[in-house]
Amino acid sequence: MTHISKSAQRGMSLFSLLFVGIVLAASGVIVAQVIPTAIEFQAIKKAAKKSTEGNTVVEVRSIFDKAASIDNITSISGKDIEVTKENDKVVVNFEYQREIHLAGPAYLTLKYAGSSR
Repeated sequence: MTHISKSAQRGMSLFSLLFVGIVLAASGVIVAQVIPTAIEFQAIKKAAKKSTEGNTVVEVRSIFDKAASIDNITSISGKDIEVTKENDKVVVNFEYQREIHLAGPAYLTLKYAGSSR
């Protein structure tokens, strides 16, 4: 009969297994809340690019608002975008931030910025 000492045993203890599980679950919850904001950012970039078809600031903002209503964009509206012209091209710049409540007084702040260029 062979005798195996405790020091030769391998594996995770119950405590370390619970710790890893809690960390993975918390990370999954945070990622699940960040993904919709990233999808919305892509929709805002698409709406900004489409809104460059307008010739005046009012027209650009109107096109952006129409695209925002179609894509259900709630973080930013036409009045929040900055419209400029560069070499006879309309350029739309935007920036905004989203806060995700984690627990108690803790928040995750995501700052997004982009341009139609």
